[in-house]
Amino acid sequence: MSAQWVERAALRYTPAGLPALDLTLEHRGNAVEAGKPRQVELQIRAVAIGPLAQQLQAVPAESLALWSGFLAPARNGKGVVMHITAVTPANT
Repeated sequence: MSAQWVERAALRYTPAGLPALDLTLEHRGNAVEAGKPRQVELQIRAVAIGPLAQQLQAVPAESLALWSGFLAPARNGKGVVMHITAVTPANT
């Protein structure tokens, strides 16, 4: 997903001692649905765990990137969280 982060919490550590970083990602783009163009704008909660969490602290908010990962239920059972597994700078 192409996105930039719009909120980033302080680095924290899981009970297992792994670094974790909570973010909110914002995506804006266009898609075609039922043959009609559609503007898509969304924000999604995300988390990076391990060395990637530490690396993401250096990514500026305005930097568009391609975020890869998987969706999982939120710990409180409300909504989903994207677990980030890779981030690549987007070609602009």
